Amino acid sequence: MARVSTLLAFGLLAGCAGDAATGSGPGGNVTAASWKPGLEKVSADFRGLPGWIDDDHAQALPALQRTCRWVAAQPAGKPLGPNPAAGTTSDWRPICEALRGLPNAEPETARRFFEDHFVPVALSEGQEGLFTGYYEVELRGSWTRTERYTVPIYKAPKRTKRGLPSRARITDGALKGKGLEILWVDDPIDAFFLEIQGSGRVRMTDGSVVALGYAGQNGHRYVPIGRHLIDIGYATPEQVTMPLIRRWLTEHPADARRVMNMNPSYVFFQLRPDIGARGARNMELTAGRSLAVDPGHIPLGVPLWLDVREAPVPQGEIKRLVVAQDTGGAIKGPVRGDLFWGHGAEAAEGAGVMKARGRYTMLAPRTTSFTLAQRR
Repeated sequence: MARVSTLLAFGLLAGCAGDAATGSGPGGNVTAASWKPGLEKVSADFRGLPGWIDDDHAQALPALQRTCRWVAAQPAGKPLGPNPAAGTTSDWRPICEALRGLPNAEPETARRFFEDHFVPVALSEGQEGLFTGYYEVELRGSWTRTERYTVPIYKAPKRTKRGLPSRARITDGALKGKGLEILWVDDPIDAFFLEIQGSGRVRMTDGSVVALGYAGQNGHRYVPIGRHLIDIGYATPEQVTMPLIRRWLTEHPADARRVMNMNPSYVFFQLRPDIGARGARNMELTAGRSLAVDPGHIPLGVPLWLDVREAPVPQGEIKRLVVAQDTGGAIKGPVRGDLFWGHGAEAAEGAGVMKARGRYTMLAPRTTSFTLAQRR
């Protein structure tokens, strides 16, 4: 996905709400109180993870299964990523074999699975980072241009020596009539947000629902339009969120196109055969359990224990098991994440305002030589 972090995309300086206490959250309705184990039953390695016994670890198993599909398609001994603690595909194959025996695991069974096969590995010396959110956009569309559906969604054109036109030129019609229109939508603001997120679904006038995926970019640099709202005094950097940006664009229709065109970058799309957001390695994302990371620091596919505060959920904390399944243009650094919230209005609201602080802990295979050396 070419998606950039929702908040940073709209100009913050680089720098499905749920109850974390019961293990629920974006995309989930889990209650853990009825099966919460005593601390003495938890592996000593995991007792230092705040909130570990409160989560429903079974909710993370589908995301981990997608890691195993990737592992099965790779040669033996291939590293999962830059951190040696994550091990290789050879370390993961016994884990994936055990996972196949847990198709409908109970919460406590799932917890024991993670404790038996993994060990927590700290990724920073107490350093905290920024955690934002993203979601899958949902638009309304038509296969043909009509009086209502006037905004084209383009597939990628062939590149020329002169390069591709800027957003302003494209919205002025530079690609019109070249046979690049996939479909038309009824709202230019929705189309703009689709580009920010990098993928989405469209409800068509014939009743069908189609999926759009990233297919390229015009080669122009990305300029976050939220900075303009800061410059004109409409908001401070701390106040800029996706809902605020959308509200300003909606309330200023005469200026909306001009302001969106301040960002010369333009994203092209393609139809996907399957509905549902996809991340890196074409892995299907799981609401509330998929995290976008910097693959230069965090290996894709590994489980991470997420511990953040100031999140847009009751009590402000998210403590749960997630899986590194995606990347993003603004997701850079050793402690940086973007939580996938799913699709729909509630997911859009939560993702749009999420600006949490915290850290994560990687769960590494117990069998790797690196983790065994660390335990000696």
